[in-house]
Amino acid sequence: MKKGYLSQYFKGVVVKILSAVEADAVRSNQHEFNGTVQMKGIFGTERRRFAAKFIYLCDNDDVPVVDEGFLTWYDARENHPKRKEYRMYFSTTAVSVCASAGDSLFIGLRPDDSILIVIAESGSTISSQLSWLFGVENTHPGFSVREELESEQDRIAFASRFLLEQLGIDVETDENTFLEEMLQKFNGQFPKTKEFSEYARSTLTDFNALDNPDDVLLGWMEREEILFRTLEKYLIAERLSKGFDSDVDGFLSFSLSIQNRRKSRVGQALENHIERLLIARNIRYDRTKITENKSKPDFIFPGIVEYHNPSFNVATLTMLGVKSTCKDRWRQVLSEAEKIAHKHLLTLEAAISENQTQEMINHQLQLVVPFGLHETYSVKQRRWLMNVGSFINLVLERQKQCN
Repeated sequence: MKKGYLSQYFKGVVVKILSAVEADAVRSNQHEFNGTVQMKGIFGTERRRFAAKFIYLCDNDDVPVVDEGFLTWYDARENHPKRKEYRMYFSTTAVSVCASAGDSLFIGLRPDDSILIVIAESGSTISSQLSWLFGVENTHPGFSVREELESEQDRIAFASRFLLEQLGIDVETDENTFLEEMLQKFNGQFPKTKEFSEYARSTLTDFNALDNPDDVLLGWMEREEILFRTLEKYLIAERLSKGFDSDVDGFLSFSLSIQNRRKSRVGQALENHIERLLIARNIRYDRTKITENKSKPDFIFPGIVEYHNPSFNVATLTMLGVKSTCKDRWRQVLSEAEKIAHKHLLTLEAAISENQTQEMINHQLQLVVPFGLHETYSVKQRRWLMNVGSFINLVLERQKQCN
C-alpha cells in the first residue's frame, strides 16, 4: 500500500462489460461469473466469502442505488488435481435488478478485505470516469485485472479524489488542513461561500492569480475542497456528539442541510475562483444578470449592457456557463443567452462520455476544462476541448475588439 495512490484504497480491481447473458444472470438468482487465473492474485486461491457493498450508477440519477451483500470466490474444480476453474458468486441485491447488457462491472478488493461492486450504465459518463480511474479499457469480453495500483496513473489528484468520494470512500490527505485556524477564524461555523473561497486562496501562498489559469483554478478548487471537507467533518461530528434526543425531524433536517450545502457550495466556489482570474486580468464581465425569459447566465462578456444593446456586435459577445459536474444539466445553459449561438461551458468533470460531448458539439456548446483534466478524455475529445487559458485569451481578444 502506497499513500496517495489507489493502492491505499484498493488491493486490486477487476472490470468487465456485461454481455446479454451475463446481465440476465445478474438479474436472476444465479449471479455467478467465470473468473480467470489472473484474478487469484487479488482474491487468493482458497474459497472465501467477502462482505460486499453494491452500487449502481448512471448519469440520470443523483442518488445511486446502494445495497449490502456478499461475494464468494471459489474454485469449482478444487478437488481436481490439474484443473482450476475459478468462479465468483454474489448475493441478490437491489443493485442486481438494475443491470443491463453493456453495463460496466467493477469489482474492487478493499484494504479491510471487503468488496466494492459497482455497476455503471452503458455509455454513461460515470462508466467512462471509473474506467479512467482504475486505468482499465474493456476491449475484450473477459475480466481485465489490475493489481498494485501504484503507477503514476494511480496517483490521487483532484479528479480521482472526487470519483472516490462518489463511491463513498473518504480520501485522506497529508496536507495542512488548517482546522484550528478555520475554527478560530469562522467562530466554529460555516462562513459564506465567497468568504471561504477567499480564505482557501489565501492558504496557497505560492499561487498567483496571473499564473497559468488552468493550474491555478485546479489548485484553488482542490485546496477549497480539502478545507471544506475538513471543517465539515469536524462540525458534523461535534453536532452528532450532542445527539438529537429522539428528534427525528431535527435529524432529517440536519442531514438535508448537509446535502444541500454540498450541492450548492462547490458550484458557487468554482464561479468565485473563475471570477478572481477574470478580475486579475481586467476582463470585463457581468455575473448572473438577466437575459431572456428571466435566465441568468453565470458570466456574460463584456457585460449585460452590451448584450441588450441591439447595435452591439453580437460576434464579440461571449457566454460562459459554469457547472462543477455536467451530467444532463449541461443542456440548461443552451437557452440562457439566445443572442449567442456558440456558447461555452466550464466544468471540472473528468472523462465525460463521447456520446455526451458529441451532443454538446451538435448544440454548438464548447466545453472548457482545465488542462490538467484533459488526460481523462479520449484523444479524439482532447482535440476539441478548450482549456481555461484559451478561453481567457478568447474573451481578452474580443474585449480588445470592443474598445
